[in-house]
Amino acid sequence: METASSAVIVAIDGPSGTGKSSTSKAVAAKLGLSYLDTGAQYRAITWWMLTNGIDVDSPAEIATAAAKPVIISGTDPTGPTITVDGEDASGPIRTQEVTSKVSAVSAVPEVRTIITELQRSIAAGAVGGIVVEGRDIGTTVLPDADLKIFLTASPEARAARRSGEVKGSDLAATREALIKRDAADSGRKTSPLAKADDAVEVDTTELTLQQVIECVVTLVEEKRTAA
Repeated sequence: METASSAVIVAIDGPSGTGKSSTSKAVAAKLGLSYLDTGAQYRAITWWMLTNGIDVDSPAEIATAAAKPVIISGTDPTGPTITVDGEDASGPIRTQEVTSKVSAVSAVPEVRTIITELQRSIAAGAVGGIVVEGRDIGTTVLPDADLKIFLTASPEARAARRSGEVKGSDLAATREALIKRDAADSGRKTSPLAKADDAVEVDTTELTLQQVIECVVTLVEEKRTAA
């Protein structure tokens, strides 16, 4: 059983294909913490917009509709769930259509405000602590997180991992898409993808997933001990 003093909030940021989700889930499960995939929430609101006929190329339309969907995230790292208006969205949010539109939708300030508040309330209510993964957690969502980690990897390594996840995908095209997504996420005005000044950077290019998990677990345990 976790004691209140050992409750720890861990922010894990970084671009796609760095092993962020796999690492975050495994670390949370190993340490008995809750887990939140913030990217899934942005995908969920994007999927809702697409299925409800909102013009996702119109920031004004997106802003007007942003507060309508009810997004609920389950925080069990061994089986994270996400529902939109009561419907299981875990499958639909991973489609190529959603992937290609999520940067545009999540760049709209009204969307970020609503989702950021949702993320903060989930983190605040997590008994024993939580691992929150995303792109702006350490900088914007939870700037007071106990531990901030920024995962990086070469575009080639990231594309290879992402191609492995998506059956039949083209490596060069995947690499191109990742670089394009990075530029969109890093260049947006509201809460861009960025490394917090006090974040620990972990380059996962040459590391196995198990090595990355062990590295992060060690960092969390050191933080807990220090606290």
